[in-house]
Amino acid sequence: MNELVTRVADKVGIAPEIAEKAVGMMLGFLQREADDAAVARMIEAIPGAPALVAQFNGEGSGGGGLLGGLMSTFGGGVMALGQQLMSLGLGMGEITALARETIAVARQHAGTDTVDEVVNSVPGLSQFV
Repeated sequence: MNELVTRVADKVGIAPEIAEKAVGMMLGFLQREADDAAVARMIEAIPGAPALVAQFNGEGSGGGGLLGGLMSTFGGGVMALGQQLMSLGLGMGEITALARETIAVARQHAGTDTVDEVVNSVPGLSQFV
């Protein structure tokens, strides 16, 4: 387990396997939705993040049946990611803690300016981090 996954699992109080998948899905979502240059710098700066994105990037994109289709039609984005994280058994409090801790680690490694650029480029994300 890498530092990011271990830290998130400990802080949020979830199993490391769930943290690994959830962080990978979150970073994959950011890679698809955020400013390309900023998110690339952020992911590269976090030890282990590129591997998590490579492993879990496909999970959490698209799909979701009728609900997923409706969510993507009406903005999807952060709400769709939240639905996918809930499917891992996470509650809203855990998802918020997961997002905040992941962003805190990102700030530590990539710097506040880069992470703020990523967060501000994704509609609705700032309310969760």
